[in-house]
Amino acid sequence: MFLHKLGLVTFALLMAPPMLSAAAKPHSAVLGAIKKVPYSIEGDPAGARPDEKELHVRPLVVDGKVKEWTTGDAHDVTDRSFAVRRAVRLNDALPGDKADHWVWQRGPWLLIDRTSGHVIALRLPDYDPAVSEVVWFRDYAAYCGLNAGGKHLYAVVAQVAARKPLLAKKLADWNPVDHAPEPCQAAVWQRDPLRVVFHPAGAAESSFNLVGSSAVLVEDGDEDPAPPKAP
Repeated sequence: MFLHKLGLVTFALLMAPPMLSAAAKPHSAVLGAIKKVPYSIEGDPAGARPDEKELHVRPLVVDGKVKEWTTGDAHDVTDRSFAVRRAVRLNDALPGDKADHWVWQRGPWLLIDRTSGHVIALRLPDYDPAVSEVVWFRDYAAYCGLNAGGKHLYAVVAQVAARKPLLAKKLADWNPVDHAPEPCQAAVWQRDPLRVVFHPAGAAESSFNLVGSSAVLVEDGDEDPAPPKAP
């Protein structure tokens, strides 16, 4: 009996260090240095302006390896998660071309957890790279969007991880062929009362008061949270 118990204790001691080591393995997710890459409306007809010739991109480095490329400013959603727009490197070569031809395009928004290293693509309702310029406040994204039929311009406020948009209101009709180069100016946020103002081209501004709600984003480890560190 003694030898049996001793064997169990020895086995537990041998197994504990790897398990503890695996559980405590740290992760990291950071943005690297900015670099300029060729960019044009020919390569990205939906996302580029006619006068753009280059795009500023940054690598998203997860655990020391480049996982994605990003562009534009990042927004801290919480003290551990941030949102940033993906930059996509796309092969633009035709089937008969002998060599690959790579172009850059502005892609969807990503949500990155610094602690776990997890990266997910945000599915923003009615988001369209041709018209949508996202302005963040807390875990809210405000932007002009296009409805599923592509005939109406909408004011949209989406909340990270929420199933439905907090706001979706028609601003104007949309002509995919004949429209202003910049259909909407950047939305403007106000904290108290919670309000967002949209400025569609050729139309009066539209202001919406919002009923604020608690953040619905669940981050890894939220089921058993540790006490937050003092700022």
